[in-house]
Amino acid sequence: MRMSEGVEWALHSCLNLAWARDAGAVTVARLAAYHELPTPYLNKQLQALSRAGIVSSVPGPRGGFRLARDPEDITLMDVVTAIEGPDQAFRCAEIRQQGPHGDVSSNSGRPCAVSHAMRQAELAWRRELAARTVADVMDDARRSSPGLPERVRRWFTSVRA
Repeated sequence: MRMSEGVEWALHSCLNLAWARDAGAVTVARLAAYHELPTPYLNKQLQALSRAGIVSSVPGPRGGFRLARDPEDITLMDVVTAIEGPDQAFRCAEIRQQGPHGDVSSNSGRPCAVSHAMRQAELAWRRELAARTVADVMDDARRSSPGLPERVRRWFTSVRA
């Protein structure tokens, strides 16, 4: 399964917004500057997160983005779906009906074994993403890099872009 880099950018933005909650709304320019990302492209990801109700946009000179929900209430699947869309990753084209042994009538009503296997795997992947939240990732990050949350918080409260 291949996802766009926008998913990574969106997830990191959610983490940074969670850690910088006390800083208020964070501009897209500040979020982009933190990881040296192109601001217009990150803005597209944040707009997708906004449409999905994951972040909210705050207008005005002190505006920007903030999480619209608690990190415990945002699953990784929420973010992936916001960025990549809800479509299934695997699309069966029923090629089994072509070629020397292909027969549309003999396969009617029976699921394609390849399609079934791929859908089962995708369902497991989606369940795992739906079971993990931004808060879970924050906990993992705290364990692997204990000072990270405070460093991020300080950066977003001190740097203006």
